[in-house]
Amino acid sequence: MTIATEQGTLRRGSVRPGERALAPDLARGIMLLCIVLSNTAFHLWAARRGPSGWQPVDGSWLDHAVQFTMIMVLDLRIYPLFAFLFGYGMMQLYLRQTAAGTDGRDAAKLLRRRSLWLIVIGLTHATLLMAGDIIGFYGVLSLVLGLAFLRRGDRALTWWIWIGVALMALVTAGPVIAALLQGDLGTLGDADAEAGFKAYASDEGNWLTAAGTRLETGLFVTFAAAPLTLVAGGYILFLLGFWAARRRILEEPGRHRTLLRITAVTGVAAGWLGALPAALAHIGVLRVPDDMQSESGALTALRDITGNAAGLGYVAAVALFAHWWTTRGPRRGTTAVTAVASVGKRSLSCYLAHSLLFAPVLAAWGLGLGAHLGSTTMALFAFAVWLVTVAGAYALERAGRRGPAEAVLRRLMYGPRVDRG
Repeated sequence: MTIATEQGTLRRGSVRPGERALAPDLARGIMLLCIVLSNTAFHLWAARRGPSGWQPVDGSWLDHAVQFTMIMVLDLRIYPLFAFLFGYGMMQLYLRQTAAGTDGRDAAKLLRRRSLWLIVIGLTHATLLMAGDIIGFYGVLSLVLGLAFLRRGDRALTWWIWIGVALMALVTAGPVIAALLQGDLGTLGDADAEAGFKAYASDEGNWLTAAGTRLETGLFVTFAAAPLTLVAGGYILFLLGFWAARRRILEEPGRHRTLLRITAVTGVAAGWLGALPAALAHIGVLRVPDDMQSESGALTALRDITGNAAGLGYVAAVALFAHWWTTRGPRRGTTAVTAVASVGKRSLSCYLAHSLLFAPVLAAWGLGLGAHLGSTTMALFAFAVWLVTVAGAYALERAGRRGPAEAVLRRLMYGPRVDRG
């Protein structure tokens, strides 16, 4: 079917159910659990913070175990996973359109329209509920990187990925290396800086005042942090997603098992080892200056760099599981896997639902429950919220319906004449 839109002539509509592969959807479903867990630190607004300004330092030994796990496994590790999957999905959409006969320029226009609407949705989400929104952030990245790379060849992608690696090493690791050579590593950073969670205004009792702070933070994240990420080389996971989608690595993981195994083992190992010093320092096992643990300190820089490897490792591990699952025939647990993949198919709706279930219950301007929870109970609450979205997504899957946010975005992208495929 040919669709005439403001973007040009499209030869097809959005993705059809039979075109979906398990690995990308399953990875997105698991990613959303990781995101909702990592966001718990924002909502523990009455807790005493460590030098990083994020994870609390109070609570029982079980709370400390949860904090240790968060730093090791989740913090600064999930956004790289999101960036890779975002880039992968973006290239998938482009390739589906061009394979159907859509001109590459018209397909690129469609994706630009999508990026602009994601920026609008992200800023609205940040203002109303959650300042740490990443939809608008990746809307800006997808707008710029889509313009620059969607229609470029693999050679250009490869060159710019390596340029990004060099920029990241220079901007993030450079100051740490310089301080190490000068013998001043312990003084790099500022433990007295305002705690980062304050920018999320979860401790503000007035919703309108909190909304003003959230909007300010959302504007900074979207229009300042995103461009800085491009300059600092943080776009490499996005472009790796482009590269991998052209090779259908997640759709056909069986053909890429060696690459996926190497990536899973080395990526997860590097990511966890890179976060280990910060996790040990947080629980007091490793004694280091507070400045080293701060947001601009050496341990955070180490976590930041190795977090990219961990994100890739997580994707590869899920792809290997998906291949194993789909090649072993029927077995127990099919409903659970289908339900988690259903979340991935409706990732935008479920992501927004997290905030709708979190913020009014936990924030000081709402019921204020965040003041009475610890790291463990907050993690359990987050897991329960994710399970609610799993149940909702699975119900929509059984009914053959898209998520509400996906349906709205699809209409905004394709217009009212989009086909039903």
